[in-house]
Amino acid sequence: MPDDILRQLAKVLEQRKQADPDSSYVAGLYHKGLDSILKKVGEEATETVIAAKGGNADELVYETADLWFHTLVLLVHQGVDPDRVLNELERRFGLSGLEEKAARKGS
Repeated sequence: MPDDILRQLAKVLEQRKQADPDSSYVAGLYHKGLDSILKKVGEEATETVIAAKGGNADELVYETADLWFHTLVLLVHQGVDPDRVLNELERRFGLSGLEEKAARKGS
């Protein structure tokens, strides 16, 4: 299942919090702090947009994987279990975008 890989990756990312920053790319990001992680998420989002505009499906998949990966790094850094995002997507499933948006305004 695709969500299994997200959970497995989240476990590894959690373990990297304790790793030596010189031993792991992710440990290095954690060591640099939130601003560095946010910058990386922004860069990957931009690269995803550029790939989509370029029309190359392989590039789009590659850049989206980078974006999702770095977003998971952000979630784990912030102590947010990725299952919360999956649960939110599940909650929204079957709702129209307009219904979901109206529900948020009401809360």
